[in-house]
Order: sequence, then structure tokens, then C-alpha cells
Amino acid sequence: MAKEIKTKNPYTNKTIETYRYFTSEEVSEILLQADKTFQIWKIKPISTRTDLIEKVADNLCDNREHFAALISKEMGKPITESLAEIDKCIFLCDFYAKNSEALLADALIETDAQESFISYDPLGVILAIMPWNFPFWQVLRFAIPTLTAGNTVILKHASNVTGCALAIQEIFENVGYPMGCFTTVLADHNTVEELIKNDLVKAVSLTGSEKAGKKVGEIAGSQLKKLVLELGGNNACIVLNDADLDTHIDTMVKARMLNTGQSCIAAKRFIVEAGIYEQFLEQFTEKVANLRSGDPLEEDSQIGTLARPDLADILEEQVKISIEKGANIHYGNERNQAYYQPTIITEVTTDMPVFTEETFGPVAAIIKVDDKEEAYKLASQTSFGLGTMIFTADVEDAKKHIIHIEDGAFFINEMVKSDPRLPFGGTKNSGYGRELSKEGLLAFTNKKTVYIK
Repeated sequence: MAKEIKTKNPYTNKTIETYRYFTSEEVSEILLQADKTFQIWKIKPISTRTDLIEKVADNLCDNREHFAALISKEMGKPITESLAEIDKCIFLCDFYAKNSEALLADALIETDAQESFISYDPLGVILAIMPWNFPFWQVLRFAIPTLTAGNTVILKHASNVTGCALAIQEIFENVGYPMGCFTTVLADHNTVEELIKNDLVKAVSLTGSEKAGKKVGEIAGSQLKKLVLELGGNNACIVLNDADLDTHIDTMVKARMLNTGQSCIAAKRFIVEAGIYEQFLEQFTEKVANLRSGDPLEEDSQIGTLARPDLADILEEQVKISIEKGANIHYGNERNQAYYQPTIITEVTTDMPVFTEETFGPVAAIIKVDDKEEAYKLASQTSFGLGTMIFTADVEDAKKHIIHIEDGAFFINEMVKSDPRLPFGGTKNSGYGRELSKEGLLAFTNKKTVYIK
């Protein structure tokens, strides 16, 4: 097992930094400190915690360009999108700074008691296992509500964004969070497994692949520990005959190509009704062909690289097998190391990897259907359940299908996206539990019944 981590710029393939894994003794000390800090942190007034959230927002604002550049260098995201990621984190902080005190207030319940209410008590040390694709957002959308509820956090981030992980820890320490409130560990999978099993860790939050979710779920389940899983997705984008393409085509392209296609909630399967298919394909192709690929640090780059060359290997294989099964490359499909050209695939059938699997990169699978009923049926034909988007002029009709789509999100005339004000999460192989909004704030609390007579 390697004892060090090398972060690489996926665009230049040059090493950025080398880090060493923490020793088992260092990890043990971090865990003990996190638990010790929890005993003090949990009784701090909520106003103290929300004041610190505001300071996190100020720090993000003051260092916006620096953090964005770090994201782009470590995982290849276009700089404009990295800046937008930091801005979204600031918005997140603003929401919880303003609303946490009210959302965490005891819920008074009228019963036969003199007084009865629900108290939302923090659980303790929470382990977060986070991915590389939104290296600041994914961490902060978990950490801000979890810390504000009174817990402490240990972060195991993806190794290729180790610089981001350490930068986030530095933010919390610099703005005044007590030492041990938020700590990053540089650790291998065996160490993470031991952390999950440790009695001081009370719950786990994982954002990652279906495979990782099943493994972590197995370990956490054996310890009877609470778990929130936000896993992969295979979102459908339904385009009905009455969709306003002139208004929405840019949104549809962004829904697939944002972050160079590396998003669990990206539109991956475009299910298009026959009457609008040719028009959609023409306009979609024109927009995709005009996306500028280039150095992620250049402001006019719209498509960067995949985060690692091995991720491009996986995507290339999915496309290759789909072609062997009869799919047609309508546009793109050039590849150079970690770079994968935006690609459009037609003649897609339900037995192809580009339909059945999560394609984590800029590949859009286009499926033509005869009518609306077939479109909704195919949208649900997946083992995943993060979100579905529908583009149509008949909003009332689309709303009738909400009950029939099992996903965690249902968006009409907009791409699926996360918002601090709304719960976020999936069903089926996309995981369970919710982040963000009130649900995210209460995710790692003991909802304690208090009865006084």
C-alpha cells in the first residue's frame, strides 16, 4: 500500500503536490480530539455556531479565486465553474447562518403532559467520505449543517483533491472553530474501515459510487450506525413534442455537460418524443459542437478534462460496448489521456451501457420514442433514482406523473440541481437519506422526545 498521495493536474499531467498518509497513531489522536471537542461544542449556543458560519462565508469570499484555481488544478473543472462552486458554498453558508436557529428549535407538541417537545440533540463524531467532482461543495453541504447541529466532523476526501481537503480544514480553523471540530484525515481504505467501526464515530455520510456505498453500508450496518448515502445517478431528460427548444436547449446542454459531465445528477439519457426528435438533435448538436475545450484555468474554457485518465478509460469502454451493440456516434468521441470530447450517441437501446449504467463524462445518449407514455416508461427503466427532468409546455400534465417517478427529484423545464433550501438525495441504487434544507440539518441528530408532568 502506497504511503503517500500525489495530486496531479489532469490537464498537464504534472504533479502538484505530494502528501504522506497519516499514521494510525495520528488518526487515533484526531479521533480522540474530535470526541473531546464534541463534548464542549455540543453545548455551545446555536448563535455562536451561526456566527462562525458567517465567517466561513467571508473566508470563501476573500479567497474565492485562490480556492477556484485549486479546484481546477486538482480535478480539471473549468475555472468559471469552479468560481460558481465557491459562490454556491457562500449561498449555502448564508442559508444556514440565517435559518439554523429556527430549524433547530425544540418542536413543541401538545399532549397530556405539562410540557412535551422534541429536542434535536447532536450525535457526536460524524465521518464524511467525499468525492472529487465538487470538492468544496460536496464537503461543505454536509459539514455546515452537521457542525451547526452540534456534531464534530472527520473528513476522508478523495485523494486526488487532497489540497482542497486541507484547505477546507484550514478555513474552519482560521475562522475560529475549536480544534477538532473539523479535521481531514489522509488515509487509505483500511484506515477508513477502522474509523467506521470505531465506537467514537457515531454515523457516516458518503457521497460516491454505488460500489463504495454498498461497501460502506455493509460496514456501518454491522455496527448499527446511521448512514446517509448519496450515490450515482442515471438521470433521464424527457423532451416532449411541445417543449420550447429555443428557450430550454441551453439548459439541456448544461444538464449534460456541466463539470465536463462529471455529475451524479447530470442528464445522461435524453428521451425524445418522435415529433421533436430531429429538431432537438440538430439544435443540441450545434450547441455541443460549439463548446470550447481547453485549459481549465482559461476563462473561456467550457469543457475541461476528466479528473483522471482511468475515468476516461471507463467511459471509453462504455461507449465502445454500446457501439458494438448497435449505437451510432452522431458527434465526437475523440479521446486524449484524461480529455474526452463531448459526444452524442444515437440509436441507443435499453441493453447498452450508455443506457443502463452511469456515464461519468460528457457523453449524451439520445433515445427516440413514439409517444409520451413510452418516454415516462423508459425514464423509470433504471436501477438509479436521483432525478428526472421533463421539458414540456403542459406543466399540469407533467405534474400528474410526479407520483409515478420514484426518484428523489422531479424537475419540470429545468435541469436537476441541488439547492440549500430543498432536500437532496435519491432512491434505489442512488442511495438514501437527505442532505440540505431542514432535513440535512437534522440528519445527524437524535430526535429526542421530552415529556414533563
